[in-house]
Amino acid sequence: MREADDAHLVLLGGFELHVGCGDVALPKGAQRLLAYVAIHHGEAVSRQAAAEQLWPECRRQRATANVRQALWHLRRATDRPVVEPSVDRLRLSPALTVDFCGAVEAAHHVVGATASACAEGLVAALSRDVLPYWTDDWLAPVRRRWEQVRLHALEAIAQHLISAGAHLAALEAAFTAISIDPVRETAHRTVIAAHLSQGNCGSALRHYQHYRALLHRELGVTPSSHMTRLVASQAAL
Repeated sequence: MREADDAHLVLLGGFELHVGCGDVALPKGAQRLLAYVAIHHGEAVSRQAAAEQLWPECRRQRATANVRQALWHLRRATDRPVVEPSVDRLRLSPALTVDFCGAVEAAHHVVGATASACAEGLVAALSRDVLPYWTDDWLAPVRRRWEQVRLHALEAIAQHLISAGAHLAALEAAFTAISIDPVRETAHRTVIAAHLSQGNCGSALRHYQHYRALLHRELGVTPSSHMTRLVASQAAL
């Protein structure tokens, strides 16, 4: 339950701004500016860079005016600042939490082998895309980075869960990684490792065969020798 003084921005799965106990409606320009500033994890961003990235089709004067207008809408829509502007820089208010930033930070902890008991709950956040229905060009590198962060984190979570004996949760994390990148071998190896850890050699072999067929169909290649040996050590291929 959100407290009256909470302010939270959702970027994973879609855009939502929650301030206090209510949801805040913003025009598209204000949404784009807030998302752009938030993606930078609290670092100050140049007003001019924001204008050029968010409104590349506009002349410089018009794009700069769009930034001013978006800031006006943000000030008008909330009773507390969510973006702190200066003469030439913009910074996210420290009072505003962002789900994307929190997920990235948690993912780095997981990959760094400092995962805690909450690692399993992180899978839901890692399964979501960043602003999936937005077509802004500036989001392309953000999405590429997010894809790599979430893939590595999901695989690390799955490995932690296998070690803890939580095989179903491990499989869910590994299959979430596969849904992001269907041909990623390390994710498929994690599925096989989870099956083998349970003693389900047949399930491991069947998954290997499905993956081998997928690689042949999509890319015309075969699984690595490392993956083949992993299965061959438990079952005759």
